[in-house]
Amino acid sequence: MARLYLARLSPGPLKLDPGVDLPVPTRISHRHFTTQYADGVKAPIRRTLSASIPAEFSDVLAFYRAELPKLGWQEVAGGAAVAAEHAELSFTSPEGPVTLMLGRAKDETTVELVQRNTEAAAKANFLPMPGQARLIFGYLVPDVASLAINDQTIKIAGGVNHPQTLDLPPGTYSYTLVVSGHRMRTASITVAAGEAWALRLSDDESKSDRIY
Repeated sequence: MARLYLARLSPGPLKLDPGVDLPVPTRISHRHFTTQYADGVKAPIRRTLSASIPAEFSDVLAFYRAELPKLGWQEVAGGAAVAAEHAELSFTSPEGPVTLMLGRAKDETTVELVQRNTEAAAKANFLPMPGQARLIFGYLVPDVASLAINDQTIKIAGGVNHPQTLDLPPGTYSYTLVVSGHRMRTASITVAAGEAWALRLSDDESKSDRIY
């Protein structure tokens, strides 16, 4: 294990790790993959990679710009914002849109790579209307509940139910869950166009999750 770790920290050109689903160099100090699915849909809705790479920022940026086209991912013209130690790039892939964000922390280059599957999201009814974001929510308690958000109140069916959805313009929204006339949860969420979020309505501290 020590030899493997030292090999990953050794200098030299960055090389693609062939044994993973999302592209990442073999030289890493940390990496974490997540995959999100929807009930009844076989393909993943969203896949993410978080990594820290002991390499110069410019080398990591060059690595991704060289390797992603080999996978059939094409950089969106005019969709890049690149500074000295931060970059955000947009790509298209056969499955759907891809976002790549690079930064610097503790003398390493950080990577956040997100790939979304448009077809899978459509099958799951996760795709918002054009220019809007979609909230997906349900409440699995057999009490009368309602969600107050964006100057409207939505009744939520109790018990086992299919998720309800709400499309909103991009922005930050405060929301409140009321059960049997009692306020159970108040929080806020910030959404952008084209995103889908699972809105957590439980009375614990769990956060809402971006699922597309």
